[in-house]
Amino acid sequence: MLSCKDFFLEYNKKLSETLKRHHYDEIERITKFLETNIKLKKKIFVCGNGGSASIANHFLCDFNKGIKASSSKKIVPEIISLTNSIELITAIANDIDFGEIFASQLENYGRKNDILIVISSSGKSKNIINAVKFAKKNKLKIISLIGFSENYYLKKISEHYINLNTKNYGITEDIFQSIMHMISQYLRLKNSKNFKGIL
Repeated sequence: MLSCKDFFLEYNKKLSETLKRHHYDEIERITKFLETNIKLKKKIFVCGNGGSASIANHFLCDFNKGIKASSSKKIVPEIISLTNSIELITAIANDIDFGEIFASQLENYGRKNDILIVISSSGKSKNIINAVKFAKKNKLKIISLIGFSENYYLKKISEHYINLNTKNYGITEDIFQSIMHMISQYLRLKNSKNFKGIL
């Protein structure tokens, strides 16, 4: 039986090992892609279930407030979290189908060349897949962040795709959150003369 401290050390070792070097290369490409599309005034939708839903909402906060404020409005993201309205989500789930909670919102707001970011540990949730199918059909661009195993459908249709290939929810969600923070803080640093970064 591992001691408490040894468990923490093992957890953090696994955390570091999971975020492999090639993931950083893709995170860099995602960062440049998002910056370009923010400057083109494209809407960026983000969604997920459970812990990934909270990351989607945090994504909205750090981009819409953090990047805009730090850049003195030099770049103004328009992030829409599809997990943000419990009223709308429960209405769609109750009256239509839980599998449509994200796709139904995209039908209202999404337009050609907007972006959909899906954050999913399994990559198999019906509401995630339905949202991606809607995005593909309507020519939105797709970024997929997946935790557990390869999803060849998402990999094929996504402009950008990361699979962490781990089975641990905590590690998966920690890395999802870290990816969001790395992107948002870099964009804040790049677009602000006064922002000092984290070092």
